[in-house]
Amino acid sequence: MYAALTVIGAGGICVGVSNASSARTESTTITSKWVTPGKGVVLPAKASYPNSAGTLGVVHERGPIQTKGHPFFEPLGSNGRACVTCHQPSDAMSLSLDTIRERWEATKGADPLFDPVDGADCPDKPRGKRESHSLLLNHGLIRIAMPWPPKDANGNVIEPEFTLEVVRDPTGCNTSPTYGLNSDNPTVSVYRRPRMAANLRYVTTSFSLSGRFNGKTGEPLAVHPKTGKRVGLPILADARQPTLEAQAAEAAINHMRVHAPLTDEQIEQIVAFESQVYVAQDFHIMAGSLVEKGAPPALGPMALVTGESILPGNNWTNPVFMSFDSWRVAPGETEEQRKFRESVARGYDLFFLRPMWIRDVAWFNSIGMGNPYKRTCAICHSVHLTGNNISPGLMDLGVNNVALGIDMPDLPVFKVTCKQDALPHPYLGREFLTYDPGRALVTGKCIDVGSLVMQQMRGMSARAPFFSNGSAKTIREVVEYYDTRFDMKLTEQEKQDLTNFMSVL
Repeated sequence: MYAALTVIGAGGICVGVSNASSARTESTTITSKWVTPGKGVVLPAKASYPNSAGTLGVVHERGPIQTKGHPFFEPLGSNGRACVTCHQPSDAMSLSLDTIRERWEATKGADPLFDPVDGADCPDKPRGKRESHSLLLNHGLIRIAMPWPPKDANGNVIEPEFTLEVVRDPTGCNTSPTYGLNSDNPTVSVYRRPRMAANLRYVTTSFSLSGRFNGKTGEPLAVHPKTGKRVGLPILADARQPTLEAQAAEAAINHMRVHAPLTDEQIEQIVAFESQVYVAQDFHIMAGSLVEKGAPPALGPMALVTGESILPGNNWTNPVFMSFDSWRVAPGETEEQRKFRESVARGYDLFFLRPMWIRDVAWFNSIGMGNPYKRTCAICHSVHLTGNNISPGLMDLGVNNVALGIDMPDLPVFKVTCKQDALPHPYLGREFLTYDPGRALVTGKCIDVGSLVMQQMRGMSARAPFFSNGSAKTIREVVEYYDTRFDMKLTEQEKQDLTNFMSVL
């Protein structure tokens, strides 16, 4: 398959140029996928990275990227990490559990990824022992340390509307005398998946009926300090930073341990890079090329490069993932390929046309949509080509709620008790258990407990596990959760069709 093989940089990447005739092979095929911070390589303008389902396509809209000296790829702090450590091109600019485990084995736990500051269950755990990094190695989770009580953007304390009690603490961090809730610097440790740093034009574009207000809360949207434009909240899981610039500055301090804040020039370079990288699956081992002539037009990364980001998708006039008509009675080189493509098209129909009773979702049912409300997956996964939620995108699906989520015995459990003068959680009341209070750790509001920002649906085959807490190990488990949560009554064939559809995105 490969006409040439070149090794670039120690600890860098290997590239093979494919001679195959499919449209996919306009890309360089990357055969060794880890991009090491500080090791100068040139990332091609178009590349394909292998994963268990085929290959992920990565496109740099502005051409090849020289990583040497680039602040996204250089270790700028004291722990040897760079932005790329947790946002690898091969993993759809996120970090898969498979990659995390590969790095552990390759470096015997010495990779900067495993810096105890957030790569261990708690910073006081001994480095280099598997049990110290259990949440990262078993679930792909990074520790996020949040001040308690919450603080606003100016560092002022927010009086919370609820109390937190640690009910279960398997990591020991929330009861740690140094890092816990009762330490000299009271901190809540929650554990979350790294989010995608790609296709961000679709994520950061703000859409609301007025262009000025959060359509769910009625509050004014934040203003970007440089552009003066209104911005949404869909960047981090808890929406604590409204812009990519603010997110980069925070990550450098908390995750890379920089000695001094990033310069404006460094932040601009990081944001410019993140804003021009697009990812999507471009080849599937069952479906074949996803970018050949006649393939569904939403597939492959180039669809995202050329697509319109401001469009809110819907079922009829502007479908989120366009049309899969070409695969309804699919052509195929083999009978197996034809059947798989037709299964994908049926999964597309389930996504757009199969109604379910959506119930007890805070910031969806609770804002006048009705409870329950009968709609399809596309009502929430509505942004054109990416399937995240229109800004601001915050909802409490129930994933972090102990009663509604997938059982996660390795995670801490907090008892939330809402104060009597506060609005309670609309469906959980005033007292309940959670793995992660989510947005409420930022706002201090009881109604925000558990609410997180929905992620996009591209490159899923490259970045398992899923949900903010890594509780769904596979795409199939995501489907199973929704089927159970909303009593969809999917048949075995329908579950597989929906899984197959999501696997090619």
